[in-house]
Amino acid sequence: MYTFPHLTNNIPWQRLTTAYGRGTDILRLIESGQYAELANLIEHQSTLWQTTPWVLLILLQELSKQKPEQVSLQEIQLYLAVASAINVDEMDSQHAVETMNELLDERYLWPEDEEDDELWWEEEEPRGYEQEAFFSYYSFSYLLLKDAIPVFTAIMEENDKLAPAIQELLLMLQSEGERAVE
Repeated sequence: MYTFPHLTNNIPWQRLTTAYGRGTDILRLIESGQYAELANLIEHQSTLWQTTPWVLLILLQELSKQKPEQVSLQEIQLYLAVASAINVDEMDSQHAVETMNELLDERYLWPEDEEDDELWWEEEEPRGYEQEAFFSYYSFSYLLLKDAIPVFTAIMEENDKLAPAIQELLLMLQSEGERAVE
């Protein structure tokens, strides 16, 4: 099992990208439970973004504290959206950075000033989207979701309304080999 960093207030959201720009609004969306909007920012057309593993880290920590009847379908759909972008069978075939915190190194962060963002996106490999970093967004998102399987299972057992969606999520997190055994 992977040990994830403790949540800190040091995530530079304004220097991490989403599908539609910078992650400046992420904390506000998390605090107000706007899961559909968050899902659109952290997963788009099977692409995960710099903010994705960090959003999952926060949401999954909070999910583990919720009562099953408090969990919304929109939140589970966010996890489904992320899981649908991950090819589980390829998670071991590429190289990720060693720790999630490494993704906050200066070499992966966007500049403080957003003025030249369009130019940054036009680069062949925009900062933070080099192969190793880009794969890491998928790898750490997958590890976070896998680590939360006991939480998802407990919610599924107590909340019949969410059970079908969670069952679908749990299947997405299995490799083909694991599915063949069942």
